[in-house]
Order: sequence, then C-alpha cells, then structure tokens
Amino acid sequence: MDDFEIEHVAEADLEDPVFIEGLPGVGHVGKLAAEHLVEELDSELVRRVYSTHFPPQVSIEDGLTQLACAEIHAVSAPEADMLVLTGDHQAQDTVGHYGLTDTLLDIVESFDAAPVYALGGVPTGELIEEYDVIGATTTETQREELEEFGVDFRGNEPEGGIVGISGLLLGLGERRNVPAACIMGQTSGYLVDPKSAKAVLEVLEAAIGFEVDFESLEDRADEMEDVVRKIQEMEQGSAAGSDEDLRYIG
Repeated sequence: MDDFEIEHVAEADLEDPVFIEGLPGVGHVGKLAAEHLVEELDSELVRRVYSTHFPPQVSIEDGLTQLACAEIHAVSAPEADMLVLTGDHQAQDTVGHYGLTDTLLDIVESFDAAPVYALGGVPTGELIEEYDVIGATTTETQREELEEFGVDFRGNEPEGGIVGISGLLLGLGERRNVPAACIMGQTSGYLVDPKSAKAVLEVLEAAIGFEVDFESLEDRADEMEDVVRKIQEMEQGSAAGSDEDLRYIG
C-alpha cells in the first residue's frame, strides 16, 4: 500500500462546488458539523482516502470492517453543491498531515472546487453560554465576506495558530492559489460540543447559501446539557471549598 491512496467510489455531477473539511478536533466541532451536512442533505460517497499515516485499525459496523480512511461526499442542496470531508482520524505524524493535505487538495482541484472551508473549534478552557465564531482566511475578500455573516477575526487568535489538516488546508491551499478559510466555534475544549457545531453551520449556511435542519443536532445538544449541568455543579462545589480559580483546560 502506498502512503496515500485514493479510491474512486462514484462520480458526481456538481456545479461550482465548495469543499468542506470536518475531521476530529477540539470539541469534535468540525466533525459534528460535517457529519450533520452529510446526514441531513442529499449526499453520496464519491472518494475514500487511505493512508499508512492513519492509525492501524479498522472500524466495525454490523460485523463488517472498514480500513481507517477519510471519506469525501458529494452533497447537494438548493443553490449549493458541496464536497464534504468526514472521518474518524487525523494523520498521526507531521509527514502524514502534509501528505494527506496535499492529497486532499489534489481532489479539490480535480473537482474544481472552491473555496475551501475548514471547520473546527477554539478551546476556551471553561464552560461558555455564548458561542462566538472565529475565523482565519487566505484572502482579504473572504475575510470581508465572512465578517458580514458574523465571523470574528481577532488578530493573532487562536493563539498558537491552527494545527492539523485545518491549518494546512489554508497554508498549502494558499500556495496552490486555492482560496481557503477556517471557521471555528468557541467551545470548552473538553466536551463534544453540538452547540458550537450548530454555530459554525449557521455561518456556513449564510456564506454558501443553503438551509439545513438542526433538529437532530439540537437533540444531541440537549443530551449534553445534563453533563454540562453536572460539571457546573462540581465546579461550583470546588469553588466554594477553595480560594483558587479552578479552570478546565482543553
């Protein structure tokens, strides 16, 4: 097996598609958002990407196995066509991150898809109630457009930059003249966060021009409320017994 292999599962007739990445990361924000699009809209699996830089494992569903991979789905909605990347893994090393991103950008160019939107989360280290969406882009035009839809651009935030596939899609995409933006929802950083994923998708809806139902995502958010409530009770109990400012670090 080569370091990176592309399986052509199906062809897709898409008109001016955008590319959306949602691999696992902070709060699984991007992963939740991308999977929601695939589940709620008209979608078809068109490509799988295999790599020796993914974990050495298979997933199992109904007794059937699937080698670790990333999947690209053709997703259609009124007024918008999308290629949506989903998966359970990022690459395990630096070489893998760069190689996987280059492979994904090859696919982007083969479909003539633009712009690229990388979805993710920004950890706050504490529970939050208001979910701001922070952005970074490769072009001034994209920044101006996303600001109109409520995306906040905060100088040098997030601190330390954007790591993994999301960051490299912007960095390597710029070198290929592929316009790219990263849309990041604020999240505590230590819980799976459907509310942050919804905030990111609401921006994406406005930017691309499609509509998606949020009921299933809201149901998942409701399930997390009990967990958050228990954590808040623990946090308040700890604060009452100590003068220290205790924070959860994501």
